[in-house]
Amino acid sequence: MALSETRPSAQHVVWHWATPQARTVLDSGDLGAILRFHRTVHGLNQTELGTLLGYDKTYISALELRKKTLGDVGSLRRVAEQLRLPPHVLGVTDPADTDHRAMLQFGQSTVRLAEIARQSGHASEAVAELWPLVARLEARLEDGHSEREVLRLLAHARVGLGVALGNVLPEDRLATAAHWTAKSLGIAAHFDDPAFRSYTLRMHGNELRKARIIGAAVDRLRHAAALAPNPEARAAVLPLYARAAGELGDTRLFDSVMRETDDLLQSVAHTSLFNPYALHEIRLRGLVSTGRAALAIRLVDQGPGSTTTVAPQWRVIELVTVAHVRLLADDLGGAVESLNTAMAEAVVQRLPHQLQRIVRTAGHRLPTVRGTAVQALDRMRQEMAA
Repeated sequence: MALSETRPSAQHVVWHWATPQARTVLDSGDLGAILRFHRTVHGLNQTELGTLLGYDKTYISALELRKKTLGDVGSLRRVAEQLRLPPHVLGVTDPADTDHRAMLQFGQSTVRLAEIARQSGHASEAVAELWPLVARLEARLEDGHSEREVLRLLAHARVGLGVALGNVLPEDRLATAAHWTAKSLGIAAHFDDPAFRSYTLRMHGNELRKARIIGAAVDRLRHAAALAPNPEARAAVLPLYARAAGELGDTRLFDSVMRETDDLLQSVAHTSLFNPYALHEIRLRGLVSTGRAALAIRLVDQGPGSTTTVAPQWRVIELVTVAHVRLLADDLGGAVESLNTAMAEAVVQRLPHQLQRIVRTAGHRLPTVRGTAVQALDRMRQEMAA
């Protein structure tokens, strides 16, 4: 049987190398253990591995049993290349290893900076930074390099790309954002890290909600909350969980999640999502979605002031929600003021989804606002198409 015919699919191999057991083997630097694990992952016998590395079966057996060693750098480097491993795993430091480490450091910095850009209202710039990184990492994966740290970085980059796309894409294309966040779930499932899995499920669940796949969104967010290993991680999930529960129309679930969220506000540090300002908007929208518009009207003016903790896009989101509640209270003047302010900010931040919310909220009652928002949305679509 040819060597290529004995190998399972690349994806199958990836998951084996992503396991904690693989990390233990690689961290040991034990060539024999690494060779045995490589054969297990790829379904090879010693003869087939020897053909790959240029040795006979007897020599492979001796290496695995540590009766022989590879002492010269050239041989170790060649074995690392054939096994698609960074040279440092086998104790070799060379330019290729330096490039590998630099790539990881660059990728981690890119993901962090893209998240800062997105939260500061520059989601388009975040997409521009993350897209080439994801492409580079996926190409590396296709080339057989499935090191654990590369997989983790790829998962974070895919999530970041999906969330950034969820900010800049119009509603009819939001499934694309959910697609990218979904591509990280499989990787995270093979890491023994509940916080990592909770994070990927949380971000994917929210993109599903935005794409109007509400039932699946609630399921993912419920799972993310259950996996959250500490109050801070749970606080990151609950606002999104509450929003999805409200949009599902599940009054009992919405109220239960909001109560827990309110309790945690007293003990967990506030973030760009977990803060009184964002939670006020979530409460208003959830009350309307669960048939309690009268209560939302009573609460609309009781919200806390905005702070620097709040991401700029949340100010737009809150203004549109407040306008909706004011229209329910027949306060047309207040609704117009909120929508006009939201529209100006949505154009600056390039948020087509929020412009679409403005169009829906204005409806037939505020035709002038609706017309202006439609024009702004058309211009943004033309720019995106170009």
